[in-house]
Amino acid sequence: MGRTSDSRERILGAAQTLIELHGYSALGVAEICKAAGVPKGSFYYFFSSKEELALAVLDEHWSSQRDSWNRILRSDDPPLQRLRELFEATEAGQRAGQQSCGTISGCLFGNLTLEMSNQTDVIRERLQEIFDAQVDMVDDVVSEARERGEVGVADTHEAARSVVAQLEGQVLFAKLYNNTRNLGGLWRDCLALLGATASGRTA
Repeated sequence: MGRTSDSRERILGAAQTLIELHGYSALGVAEICKAAGVPKGSFYYFFSSKEELALAVLDEHWSSQRDSWNRILRSDDPPLQRLRELFEATEAGQRAGQQSCGTISGCLFGNLTLEMSNQTDVIRERLQEIFDAQVDMVDDVVSEARERGEVGVADTHEAARSVVAQLEGQVLFAKLYNNTRNLGGLWRDCLALLGATASGRTA
């Protein structure tokens, strides 16, 4: 089999699944290759180290998530409706994961932040870049909502940081309790955080 055209993708897919289930630190190259169905030599053909693999997993996951966020947050719907759809999509994704494997895996970025941010600078920096990009995307939506008089925040960027942090924290709680109901009140709390006006709440 060896270095076939899909071996890299299989390694990435297996690594992401195993990281979500068991974390990064205890994960071995042999375990990844076994799950991917490739020989160990294929791993080192594509990746010089497990750290390089982790970065590739982050980039692959963010590429997919960024496409999803762009589709939702840059649609023609009103800004707060777009933001609500992002929250709903996040909850739906966690619920689907729970139904698939019996447990909520949480957010890959959040999980690796908790596990790895104090251990390796390069992974911490990549995670910072990803979260900064998320904040910028939400900031665009909050700014538009403010222009429409639907929210009452003074600093849209800081408000966007709070929204992303709230979403990340609620996903963490959902993972902790293995219960998606912890995501249930998220939108109501987000509206309060943004100081949504009467018109924003009914938009």
